[in-house]
Amino acid sequence: MSSQVRLRLLPSARCLFDQPVQVKVEGLRSSQVVTMRARSMDEKGVVFSSSATYRADGSGKVDLLRDPSLSGSYVGVEPMGLLWSLKADALHKYFFKNNALQPHVVKFSVHEEDREDRMLAEVTNERLLIGNGVSRVPVKGRNFQGVLFTPSGDGPFPAVLDLSTFASEKRASLLSNKGFVVLAVPVYSDHPDNVKQTNLDHFKEAVDFLQQQPKVGSKGVGIISRSKGADIALSLAAFVPGIEAVVWINGCSSIVGVPVYYKNRQILSTLPFDFNKVIRTESGASIIRYGLEDAVTEKNKGSLVPIEQAKGHFLFIASGDDLNCDSKAYMDEMAERLKHHGKENFETVCYPEAGHLLEPPYGPYCPSALHGLIRFPVLWGGEPRAHRYKQHIDKITAFIKWKSQSNPQF
Repeated sequence: MSSQVRLRLLPSARCLFDQPVQVKVEGLRSSQVVTMRARSMDEKGVVFSSSATYRADGSGKVDLLRDPSLSGSYVGVEPMGLLWSLKADALHKYFFKNNALQPHVVKFSVHEEDREDRMLAEVTNERLLIGNGVSRVPVKGRNFQGVLFTPSGDGPFPAVLDLSTFASEKRASLLSNKGFVVLAVPVYSDHPDNVKQTNLDHFKEAVDFLQQQPKVGSKGVGIISRSKGADIALSLAAFVPGIEAVVWINGCSSIVGVPVYYKNRQILSTLPFDFNKVIRTESGASIIRYGLEDAVTEKNKGSLVPIEQAKGHFLFIASGDDLNCDSKAYMDEMAERLKHHGKENFETVCYPEAGHLLEPPYGPYCPSALHGLIRFPVLWGGEPRAHRYKQHIDKITAFIKWKSQSNPQF
């Protein structure tokens, strides 16, 4: 390494996962061309990397906030490009970062142009999922299990149930950093093949547990959900009292997978999936967007969640390029149905160029990965740049805070 070259992360090399950093290099030669690299390992031991070529200014400085990448994993001015463009060497890999106790560690380095063996400087970025004072407590109820995140301070705080398809703490911990008591609960705590029905009573138990927390200052609960968790969130809003706000992200308006039971009887059937409509691609990943049957046909109406009977408010967020399901069409159908019933308790947001995996910002973009339910690789859709910003996270936070402030029951 060169003693003259300095690589800095501002304002600090240690930050929260969803906070940007300014990457700067000093001490280069005037107009020197260098390669910037980033490298990180996920919780499964898979290495992800990215690189971009930059030209120093007349004073020997590179500033990713100002300077464009000339080539590499991305081109143009992308201050956080080295993070969102992190990619595994193998195809169909998702960056697993689900344990909130361990930071997302990224090694940044600067090298002589196209010479990986000639490193000039390096620095390590620790991106924390859990902020100062936030407590993390694993929870095991009679019929559910999850992780409870509670902010520091006396509260009271709004309560949020975070429903993910499989166990994940990332979104819940980051939301708790913003002043929410969040209980992260997976839809599947067992292998999906072993699950023959979804019992809404189990998720009601989680809602009841959340309402009883000492720092929760109200009776109502908000829910944030994506994909399979989204239809469970709709079901809770429709059938379980006390659900004041639901954030639905890239899901279905009907039940997918297995039927839903509540109070020992089936209340919703499942929307059939036609595997003949799966589109195989040369990459080895498939497009499954068109596999689900039409939810509003007479034979499938038993799978349609009756959200018109819900008393809470909805924020529907859909991606226009979702290749997992036609979430935009489902969102539009639900909006029209609510309007038909004289309801105004909803907002809709569409991100036209985004794909299925809308996640907290600055994490690696995932174009394809093994699908957890159907067990073959699928394309998620979306342009990488459409996933680099945090508008949907800001929108979600503002929506839940608005509901908690405007509704005394929340």
